[in-house]
Amino acid sequence: MKMNIMPSFSDRKHRRSPRGEALLPQKQGYRVLETPEAGFDGASTSGAIFNLSTTVVGAGIMALPATVNQLGLILGLFAIIFVSMLTGSSIDKILRFSRASKSATYSGVAADAFGGTGRNILQVCIVINNLGMLVVYMIIIGDVLSGTWEDGFHHKGVMEEWFFEHWWTTRSALLMFTTLFVFAPLISFKRVDSLRYTSALSVGFAIVFVAITAGVTIVKLMEGKIEMPRLMPKLENQESFWKLFTTVPVLVTAYICHHNVLPIANELRDPTQMKLIVRKSLMFCSSLYIATSFFGVVLFGDHILDDVLANFDGDLGILYSSLLDDLIRVSYGLHLMLVFPIVFFSLRLNVDGLLFPYAIPIAFSEKRFFSMTVALMGFIFMGANFIPSIWDAFQFTGATAAVCVGYIFPAAITLRDTHGIATKKDRLISWMMIFLAVSTSTVAVTSDIYGILTVDKGVIT
Repeated sequence: MKMNIMPSFSDRKHRRSPRGEALLPQKQGYRVLETPEAGFDGASTSGAIFNLSTTVVGAGIMALPATVNQLGLILGLFAIIFVSMLTGSSIDKILRFSRASKSATYSGVAADAFGGTGRNILQVCIVINNLGMLVVYMIIIGDVLSGTWEDGFHHKGVMEEWFFEHWWTTRSALLMFTTLFVFAPLISFKRVDSLRYTSALSVGFAIVFVAITAGVTIVKLMEGKIEMPRLMPKLENQESFWKLFTTVPVLVTAYICHHNVLPIANELRDPTQMKLIVRKSLMFCSSLYIATSFFGVVLFGDHILDDVLANFDGDLGILYSSLLDDLIRVSYGLHLMLVFPIVFFSLRLNVDGLLFPYAIPIAFSEKRFFSMTVALMGFIFMGANFIPSIWDAFQFTGATAAVCVGYIFPAAITLRDTHGIATKKDRLISWMMIFLAVSTSTVAVTSDIYGILTVDKGVIT
């Protein structure tokens, strides 16, 4: 069954082009307009689940074990499940209001509720969020492959360990090779469904990481080398109490995938399956997050680092420790390489929507598609290689933009309720989302400022 939803007025008024209208297929759905390749009969349910799951599971999976340890195992795992349910509710609101407004894009739903200004603000938030994630992904990939410097000590990357130091094992060279031979082919696709196989592979690499962590934990448990993990938060003073709130940003942003929900839904062979796809994807990602957090906390306890990948940079206390460390780092690096193109997909669409709001869809303009892809990829590459402080900047903008995309806009659209479909329960949940989002952003920005000032003070003294 083919999807036949025409763009609403809120979508069309930003995509109108008198010169191009005669070139577009007539009486076709928005899905067809955005995917010009012939012979495409719609995406499968399994492909959509892989693509949405890959959008969710990015670098955040490595920060969750430390977050759960901070909250205690019981409260931390409960928090993961709670945020998953909240995310499911926010995505459901986007899907419902997209049907009510007959909008085929998230920005179109925002435009229907708040006009062009709301649409532009949402697109700016998506661009900031996705751009920040992609720069951070490339930085982490560089760290995994070529190593990183910390406190005057060089942690070797896997390529340096295996092949020693050469010009082609330097950070810039390895990232250039990755960009040309991995990213470039994958970001050239015009349909998100074309990434279903790489998304499935990405999910597989994430499972490899969880499986190895679980295996190491079980072996050390059998050998009696594991201490009892912390079940509840450790509250020694007022400072430790307020520190618990710094875990909220990690949890809230762990499920941000809203920017890719409608692009994936638009290509489905059976669009009515999207709600089920979202549910299955969130269940899978929650299971992955719970397993990673549980085994990470049990394995490392209070010695767990903010980025659990850093714990796999030394002796694990079992046979073949070095081999397992390399397998985990390589699988994670490959996972991020395959997450990159699906996040880039929605980044390109939203930048194009901001710069060319009245043009035909970017998929129909080879020149615009190519130039936009090259410009964005060049900016990400330069940012990851030559602007070390860019990570600090995205700590502020990323947390704020992510919660706007994931919670504030779905809640605000529901409270606006231009089509009269919101229930009292919807409004209650929406107010809770806004409260959580605003408090999360405040805590994130405040803690980041405090951390930077503390570091600066330490350097000065």
